[in-house]
Amino acid sequence: MDRYEQVIELAKRRGFLWNSFELYGGTAGFYDYGPLGSTLKRRIEQIWRQLYVIQEGFMEIETPTIGIEDIFVASGHVGGFSDPLCECEECGEAFRADHLVENVTEIADALSNEEVDRLIEDNDVVCPECGGILGKAHEFNLMFKTAIGPGSGRAGYLRPETAQGMFVNFQRLSRYYREKLPFGVTQIGKSYRNEISPRQGVIRLREFTQAEAEIFVDPGNKDHPNFRKFADDILNLYSEEGQQRRTVEKIALKDAVDSGIIAHEFLAYHIGLTNHFLQRVGITADKLRFRQHMKDEMAHYAIDCWDAEIKTERFGWVEVVGIADRTDYDLNAHAKMSNTELAVYREYDEPKMIEQFVVKPDMGKLGPLFKGRSKAVAEVLRSMSRDALDVEEITINIEGEEFIVPSDIITYSQETVKVSGETIIPHVIEPSYGIDRILYSVMEHAFGEEMVPAKEDDEIDANEETRTVLKFRGEIAPVQVAVLPLLTKNELIGPATGIMNALREKGILVSYDASGTIGRRYRRNDEIGTPYSITIDFETLEDNTVTIRDRNSMHQVRTSIENIEEVISDLIYKNRDFETTGIRIE
Repeated sequence: MDRYEQVIELAKRRGFLWNSFELYGGTAGFYDYGPLGSTLKRRIEQIWRQLYVIQEGFMEIETPTIGIEDIFVASGHVGGFSDPLCECEECGEAFRADHLVENVTEIADALSNEEVDRLIEDNDVVCPECGGILGKAHEFNLMFKTAIGPGSGRAGYLRPETAQGMFVNFQRLSRYYREKLPFGVTQIGKSYRNEISPRQGVIRLREFTQAEAEIFVDPGNKDHPNFRKFADDILNLYSEEGQQRRTVEKIALKDAVDSGIIAHEFLAYHIGLTNHFLQRVGITADKLRFRQHMKDEMAHYAIDCWDAEIKTERFGWVEVVGIADRTDYDLNAHAKMSNTELAVYREYDEPKMIEQFVVKPDMGKLGPLFKGRSKAVAEVLRSMSRDALDVEEITINIEGEEFIVPSDIITYSQETVKVSGETIIPHVIEPSYGIDRILYSVMEHAFGEEMVPAKEDDEIDANEETRTVLKFRGEIAPVQVAVLPLLTKNELIGPATGIMNALREKGILVSYDASGTIGRRYRRNDEIGTPYSITIDFETLEDNTVTIRDRNSMHQVRTSIENIEEVISDLIYKNRDFETTGIRIE
């Protein structure tokens, strides 16, 4: 088995995750999280919340996972969120068309459907499943469509990302933050993409969890007030120029900004924060890089975009986070679709005298002419240019309805006016995290097999054995400490139960395990990533001490029961040195 198969086999056997709907044969693209997997996932999410909600101050909201069609028309998902689909004419299996030609071209994801068809024909590419003839490539929209309400209902879609729920709530959110830029909002939740052929296990799912932050910033000021926090951090940057040379550069973030590799401080800060988060949850530093989007793959609305990529053994470099400057595209798109201004008023430090083109409709005449639409007509007139107004009859369109306005009922002029501020449309910085991919990567990076002495298990006769271990960081480990009475004797069960209860009251997740030899129990807890084990033995009854075992080193120390919950908490959360924890090392 390769590393992926080893990790997934352990995950299924020990209750981290497994294929959904196994009772009915399952289907690709869906996984269930078991007791340990759910806990691991929540710990990763809670660290994300600690960084983004508590430290950054970006409050969290929750929006529906189903959205009405208008939202996704505005966002571009209805018209453009698709992948090229190719079906076998013989067995009917469906495939990503660009994936079929990856072995014959380096630019598969940049090809048109016609170019993909030509490559399939010229290179005799056949169905990977049955060897049959492949049909023509065509676009397949990846959203799950549904109807809201009975009958045909109102068209809706399962959301393909959590971001749109934050954009459509912009007005209320800006009022919550008193219209003071920058401000941010976060959301963790399910998203859905009807992937054509998800054949990469937990790397490509049809239902997955995203953690996203939308940070609304002043387009005229993208310096970050706390940039110095990460400015000197050295990251592995795979810039656009580096990709052309096929070289990754180790560079400090401040140098990347100064040299123009990263567009500005605000984006660089959030690249630094992403780097900090991923390493904190257990991603190995030398298997983490940040890849800049090439010009031909950059979204048309983005100034700059970087993907955090993690090295995996089977899948190579896998994108787990996207950090983008989305400019004002999203707010403009929803403002246009909803006919509602999505902007904030920025007050100047001191009022300014400026030249301004001013249009003054005669409301006394507009009212009788247009009645209930007169206010809307006036607003359109005020936004028009001199050239557009310099005609005998002015034609305007409001929600598809045409109005003819006589030019003699408006006046306009260039005036010097005192202005206290201006209305601006914020730009959006978006870090978007794929939690499921991060969780798998954390498991793979933590996974190890080691040859160790067998002294911990008196039932093992060989001099050495292989132990399987998940070296999770303490704060994300699903089970943080195992309480192990040496024997199932009443005199040992009492103090073991007392220790377990004290640890639980401290908020530490404890496993109580009294089954099998102590060596076997150590191995079981190594395999699920438990950082520490506490063994209660007959010496405990004599001097009120217990043995604490460290998972990584397998070293053991003897320490007092008194305040043991504080000792364990410090080991997990405060990086206390294990070797100085107890009264003696065994």
